[in-house]
Amino acid sequence: MGFLAFVLVAIFGIHYYLWRRLIRGTTAPGRNRRILTWTLVVLAGLLVAALIGTRIFPSETGHALAWPGYLWLAIMFYLAVILIVLEIPRAITLIALRRREHKPSQALPVPVPAGGAPPVEIAPDESPVLPQLDRRLFLSRTAAAVAGVGAIATVGYGMRTALGDPIIERVPVRLARLDPRMNGFRIAVVSDIHLGPLTGINHTERIVRMINGLEADIVAIVGDLVDGTVAELGPLARPLRNLESRYGSYFVTGNHEYYTANGPKEWIDELNTLGVRSLRNERVEIAHAGAALDLAGVNDINGTTMDDGPNMANALTGRDTTRPVVLLSHQPVQVHDAASYGVDLQLSGHTHGGQMAPFNLIVPLQQPVVQGLDIVDGTQIYVTRGAGFWGPPVRVGAPPEISLLELHS
Repeated sequence: MGFLAFVLVAIFGIHYYLWRRLIRGTTAPGRNRRILTWTLVVLAGLLVAALIGTRIFPSETGHALAWPGYLWLAIMFYLAVILIVLEIPRAITLIALRRREHKPSQALPVPVPAGGAPPVEIAPDESPVLPQLDRRLFLSRTAAAVAGVGAIATVGYGMRTALGDPIIERVPVRLARLDPRMNGFRIAVVSDIHLGPLTGINHTERIVRMINGLEADIVAIVGDLVDGTVAELGPLARPLRNLESRYGSYFVTGNHEYYTANGPKEWIDELNTLGVRSLRNERVEIAHAGAALDLAGVNDINGTTMDDGPNMANALTGRDTTRPVVLLSHQPVQVHDAASYGVDLQLSGHTHGGQMAPFNLIVPLQQPVVQGLDIVDGTQIYVTRGAGFWGPPVRVGAPPEISLLELHS
């Protein structure tokens, strides 16, 4: 309830700011202002309905609520960002206008021709210019137009990116303990598919087709597969039965699996019928070319509230420390614990690479890595941007991704 209250207050605050800049600052009191104000109220209501309704209503109703609500969320966000950026030049311009208003006018004497009429004076401000009030109105309307065009163009570009094909990121990774006989071992990594009210079965089929084209040795699905129950989204997950790899497909829970009405257990059972094995605070040995590595997986941190949280000790103790271990963990922040167990490589998602810039600048406040390959506390970690999206079907500065990691000694 506390988080919901925070979200509602934030939505109200942003809409009030937009009302002041886009409506109050650009219109006079009257019919037009009332119409625009109520339009903004309706859009805010659609946003709240999308955030809450998709969790309450069946998928068909949730789908109808999600599209307009989440699209407005993206447009609202970029309207606010652009307007905030424009606040500085706007303030400077207003200061300049005020100074000009209060500058005392001095009459300029005009020479009188011989035998002409008596002298006259011409004030310097008598040039044909708009009144100061009109200048401010023009400034406000210009800022509103720039913000509107910029937000719509950005969201349009972001939709095309989010709904298009994921980028294949090919990443070589060196592991000191890897047996040379396993050189070239390939792990296909995908995360944050987010099957939900805005995705169709084509979304899953495309991801499966692209992964199969990589000819990976194993497939790792690193959490946040779904945003709903098996009853609602089961058909969208069925293409996963067609995943192809030499040594199988593996899954760990993300935070969104714990947000579903029935919890993650039903999805773990469903994935099992589709041939995708869940690693629940456990590990398996992957033997290849006469050598081996350990593949471990831990539950997401959000499972702690349901007595189903991560347990590094269960997953990592008692193993053969002469061979490497690759850990599947949805949230990058788990790397700090993983490092204390000598994990060679952690595979994570969760961040979406920020999904909509400039969120990529905020993610580091919570997670040690936003995207790509990095080293934290001596442990290598690869964070994929994910193949789907949450909320708005929009990605700006963080295109969807399927990763192929190739291991070398």
